[in-house]
Amino acid sequence: MSPVLRFQKYGFINTCLRSLVVEKFGEETWVKLRDEAGVQDTFLTHEVYNDEITMKLVAEACKLLGVKPEVVLRQFGEYFFEFCQRSGYDHMLRTLGGNLYEFIENLDALHSYLSLSYKEMNAPSFRVERNPDGTMLLHYYSDRRGLCHIVTGIIGAVANDFFNSEITMEIVSQLEELERTGKKEHVVFLVTQWPAVTANTTVPIHQKISSIRGLVHLGKGKLLNGFHPVYPTALNIDLKTFCHAFPFHIVFDEQLVVNQVGVNLQRMVPGLQTIGIQLDLYFSIVHPEVTFTIASIRKFINSHFVLQTCRDIMPAAWRDRPMLQLRGQMIWMPSLDCMLYQASPLLRSLQELEEMDMHISDIAPHDVTRDLILLNQQRLAEMELSSQLERKKEELRLLSQHLEEEKRKTENLLYAMLPKHVANQLKEGKTVEAGEFKECTVLFSDVVTFTDICSLCEPIQIVFMLNSMYLRFDRLTTVHNVYKVETIGDAYMVVGGVPIPVSSHAERVANFALGMILASREVINPVTGGPIQIRVGVHSGPVLAGVVGEKMPRYCLFGDTVNTASRMESHGLPDKIHLSPTVYQALKNGSFLMQKRGEIEVKGKGRMITYFLEGNTGESKQQIMGLSNLETGAGQQDMMSQSVFQSQRRDDLCLIPMKYGDSPSESPTSSPPPKPLACPAIKPRDSESYGSLHTEDGALGRIKDTDEFDQTEVKFTEKDMDASDSDNRLDTEAQRCPKTTPQAGRGVQTPDPRCRRPPCIMPTDQGLYCHGRMKTNTCNQSVLFVWSDVIKIGLLAHSVRAQSTLS
Repeated sequence: MSPVLRFQKYGFINTCLRSLVVEKFGEETWVKLRDEAGVQDTFLTHEVYNDEITMKLVAEACKLLGVKPEVVLRQFGEYFFEFCQRSGYDHMLRTLGGNLYEFIENLDALHSYLSLSYKEMNAPSFRVERNPDGTMLLHYYSDRRGLCHIVTGIIGAVANDFFNSEITMEIVSQLEELERTGKKEHVVFLVTQWPAVTANTTVPIHQKISSIRGLVHLGKGKLLNGFHPVYPTALNIDLKTFCHAFPFHIVFDEQLVVNQVGVNLQRMVPGLQTIGIQLDLYFSIVHPEVTFTIASIRKFINSHFVLQTCRDIMPAAWRDRPMLQLRGQMIWMPSLDCMLYQASPLLRSLQELEEMDMHISDIAPHDVTRDLILLNQQRLAEMELSSQLERKKEELRLLSQHLEEEKRKTENLLYAMLPKHVANQLKEGKTVEAGEFKECTVLFSDVVTFTDICSLCEPIQIVFMLNSMYLRFDRLTTVHNVYKVETIGDAYMVVGGVPIPVSSHAERVANFALGMILASREVINPVTGGPIQIRVGVHSGPVLAGVVGEKMPRYCLFGDTVNTASRMESHGLPDKIHLSPTVYQALKNGSFLMQKRGEIEVKGKGRMITYFLEGNTGESKQQIMGLSNLETGAGQQDMMSQSVFQSQRRDDLCLIPMKYGDSPSESPTSSPPPKPLACPAIKPRDSESYGSLHTEDGALGRIKDTDEFDQTEVKFTEKDMDASDSDNRLDTEAQRCPKTTPQAGRGVQTPDPRCRRPPCIMPTDQGLYCHGRMKTNTCNQSVLFVWSDVIKIGLLAHSVRAQSTLS
């Protein structure tokens, strides 16, 4: 066998190893082991793989499981025996021998049979010796070093399963076999079996049956207590008949001198017609790999021997043919001091028979090699068909796996745009009915001075800033299980209690808002170099939710609750969470810290008493951000530095969802979709015609004013709130940009290109003007120029900056 093939294994071995890991330790362990070893996921049974794959898997398994290699190999040996039984070799293994000694003695014969189908198989070799005390010496030979512990697992499992006994195997010696032509590892095991079985007590089953039959008186025969063979006084067969009956036999003496050869072998190897030649000049021993001496042959007398003709001594016209191989048994004849080699041609298929220029008639009629060639021809055809089916199956598995991966990506993208149950209904071609949600909490947020930032930055900087902010906000939606409705420019809209109703919708959105404030401190303002500032507004109430449009459908919310939440955001303050009275009522009995802002004028709502959310004493900042479940006290939470959050990369951390009182044990995606409530006809109304929402006076009286507001309610006029809504609060002379140039036709001061400060908000004839927004004094209406995506924001920023430069 060539040196390359000597270091290859069939996929059956690696498949067994994969099955062991999956069955004993789980699929995840196998995936990790496979990735660490850098090998493929599956192996084809009839394909040949490099030994390095198996060695890598064993080495990585030792590291992963934290055990020694001999433990892994022993367990693999036990499982390999079980795997062979399940793979259809159970009956074949059980018939190898009536006891453990006979089983081991015939292992080489089994490997020889399997090699007819698996040509590249390089199996180990076994030799067993009995000791007078009932123990055995098992000799193990292999080209592969370091795998001898597999033998202990296999033989132990065989003794336990087939012969109901326990064994111990101790390594007596471990060295390189000098008698062999190749450098094979030679390991000698001392095998002790319980219950102890000696040569006198071990009787194979067929011998037991023969002994029983011997006690019976049949015909005129003699009643026998045991079997003793009877030999004739002389050999009643002539030499010609013997040489024709056994056409491939050889008789040679201790000096390897040929004394007798079968007729067909003489015809195929013409040099053997010369009696008295040296056998080792014409043949070499292929199996077992031992030196060609009588001593080495007698040591492995119980093994089958494969001899191959030497190409150099063959006739020149025959040297292009494949060399003849003989497979047979060596029998020592002590009376003649000669060795009989009774063999047959080693042929695996009809193709090999034709290549050797032989015919079926060249093989003796009594030789089963005839039947083996025909049967193996059929078996090879079946194996080829099976191999093709296995390859096709693997291709289909990979295609199916790739299809599932692409399907998962598509579904994740779809579920990111629409609620899961809505998306599933649309995929099925069903119409999604609008549903009314009696209670929910809506949140709006935007970036303070966003239009000013756009005018002073490159478009790509705006894209990076918004993407950094939205990625953090999106992760928070997973932590608190709230639904992201949409983003319009710098505005971010979230709802709790929709599309899956939950009673804790206000707490979820409140914690989400606190997380937004913390997360926004990690987003850098490209103009100032410091963290950005955001305003957050929250309101609770009923909404109507439904899918709008057929092309690029969106799941939208409608109702006065959405309008009021937007008003809370636009009338808020930087880095503050502005709450409506309904949100306060939902949160007042919890662990949230809230401050009374006072009564303010809300555009389209009239006067409202609103509040600021300051924090949550019941949850740590890490828990709000979904970073960990640290058990920290309220005092420790307040003393935590903001730099702790800024120094950690949220992208690389595993988010931990926060637990709420109404959180189901399973994930929300596995919950059945809520059935939409019957929606009555709703009369369209202008946003300014909605009535104001106020809480009960008794609830408001329970709030204690804090020192921040100097125990007085701050009054905000419509003019003040317009100025607050203009995306900046730079209303002092020190904060104004000193380098401005008039813009023709508008009376608006635009910043000098050399100045990097935010631009001023200047009054015009129509009202207050800022980039992208116009506030009118004549009507209570806000004209908003909004963008549908981040790219449009960048283009607008570029346009504004170019216009300022030209001015």
